[in-house]
Amino acid sequence: MLRPGPRPAHRRGLRRRRRDGPHLRQRARGRRRDRPLTPIEEDAVATAAVNRQYRLAARPVGLPEEGDWDLTEEPVGEPGDGEVLVQVQYVSLDPAMRGWMSEGRSYIAPVAIGEVMRAGGVGRVLASRAGGVAEGDHVSGIFGVQEYAVAPADGVFKVDPQLASLPTYLGTLGMPGMTAYFGLLDIGAAHAGDTVVVSGAAGAVGQVVGQIARIKGCRAVGIAGGAAKCAYLVDELGFDAAVDYKSEDVRRALRGHCPDGIDVYFDNVGGEILDAALTGLARGARVVICGAISQYNATQAPSGPANYMSLLVNRARMEGFVVFDYATRYGEAAREMGGWLASGQLKTREDVAEGLENFPETLLRLFRGENIGKLVLKIA
Repeated sequence: MLRPGPRPAHRRGLRRRRRDGPHLRQRARGRRRDRPLTPIEEDAVATAAVNRQYRLAARPVGLPEEGDWDLTEEPVGEPGDGEVLVQVQYVSLDPAMRGWMSEGRSYIAPVAIGEVMRAGGVGRVLASRAGGVAEGDHVSGIFGVQEYAVAPADGVFKVDPQLASLPTYLGTLGMPGMTAYFGLLDIGAAHAGDTVVVSGAAGAVGQVVGQIARIKGCRAVGIAGGAAKCAYLVDELGFDAAVDYKSEDVRRALRGHCPDGIDVYFDNVGGEILDAALTGLARGARVVICGAISQYNATQAPSGPANYMSLLVNRARMEGFVVFDYATRYGEAAREMGGWLASGQLKTREDVAEGLENFPETLLRLFRGENIGKLVLKIA
């Protein structure tokens, strides 16, 4: 376990609160006198006096700030019937988290003020009161930004650290990979010979979209910010071309790289990049709306796409989707992508930061475009 240490100087303004409650040993023995604690549970009791958590303290306006978070401490929970206690080892940092902080109608309820910040994670089961999940298993699930989580066993997925690293189960074999797979192949209906363009191409979703496109016989063009990211896409991941939106005219560059038009545009950023792509659509094109990271921290209402008439002229369609709708098919995607990883056709890259106390600053790296690949926070 990572025990609380001195706070870095740049985090000293963060509010810290201890939430009172009985010790895990007292709760465990008080509620379950019919059996002794297992060795793993005893280890958890001995080493985990508190569970550090990040809770949402206020609705951010623009980029999240220090005052929007509370770093709290409370006793480690005890699983009830059908639940497991997980030591969270890695937390997934995703652009969608910014939307979860905002109040308003969406595909999922916002994180309430005072709640642990919602996040995907992967870790080790310390105690289980459910069939099918054993102590010592590694699992992924929505565990939140905290060191320990009690979760329903039917909401976790067993993972094998011998087949892939734990961070990979938060990236290519996790929600970003599922998003890329179903967004490109189901919503985008990509097939051999198509020209596929993806924005945010060096991020967790984009890097997988382009590689799947190549595996399926498509031409893959990525849009990313900076020479290093563009070189990574072409030289390491095998994209056919990359556009640096920081130094190039995106509309002109896309015309050069996609002379016959764009058959599938996978959008992760929205804004001006989306508008530029719409001008280059081929007839019958499919525009996949996955995200709009350029808009998530806007303090004014974003304007809609100016070039939407291209959809009419080119008999194209634009469709949004939410990956959770494909939950019953995650196994299908994991099996195929796992095979591609094993064969070397699909590469993965995780950008791993360390320390729960660094969560607020690390999250901001997403919105500054500082990560290459999947951004993950190691906390144990």
